[in-house]
Amino acid sequence: MKKESQFTPFVEKTHFWGSIFSVLAIIVLVSVPVSIMFYLNVRPEISDVLKGFWGVALIFWPTALIEICFYTPMMGAGATYLSFVSGNIANLKLPCALNAKNIVKPKKGTDEEEVVNTIAVATSAIVCTVVIAAGVLLLSPILPKITAEGSVFGPAFNQVIPALFGALLGGYLVQYWKLSILPIAAATLIVILAPTIGTGALIPICVILSIVGALLMYNNGLLTGGVKPENPLKGLVKKDK
Repeated sequence: MKKESQFTPFVEKTHFWGSIFSVLAIIVLVSVPVSIMFYLNVRPEISDVLKGFWGVALIFWPTALIEICFYTPMMGAGATYLSFVSGNIANLKLPCALNAKNIVKPKKGTDEEEVVNTIAVATSAIVCTVVIAAGVLLLSPILPKITAEGSVFGPAFNQVIPALFGALLGGYLVQYWKLSILPIAAATLIVILAPTIGTGALIPICVILSIVGALLMYNNGLLTGGVKPENPLKGLVKKDK
């Protein structure tokens, strides 16, 4: 007998088309350097290619696997496929998906949540592409001047990413300030002790600490006004019907 799928038809179609377009995206990305190689009649040595490949793969392959494990539960299937094709997940795609869910408040694990995540990430990708195109066309003549070291606008451009994350963090700190204490303290301590640690390693560590800390706080009643749950896993694990 054919085993019944645990996914809804919407999620099944998402995986089907997401897999197809992910493969197509990889083919397009690889075809660019290959086309340049054949057009210029350049044949790099296989040993040099493998040397460069393994130097990058040893860093980014473990990071990619970790990101898939941690981003997919938060963003859903459709948003994950879009994010890994368009890129810039931590800076744009993930914050957009979380903010959209915070506004709409869909029920977790439903098609509604999948749709909200997918629309948010797709909108982010479109807006990002339009803004970049407009910036390249309109700001390219003056951008070198306003971003120069002696420009009065120079310091502002150096604080774009901190300002973005500060604005996003502020809303979550107000709503979930108890849950934010442990990950912020842990991330600060890790950066002080290991300033060269990469984002791909820091994020999973903070995520695991956040989950463990939230579970311990929930079990001890720190998130429920001192009321401890009868079953520590109640509400966290769905029972099979």
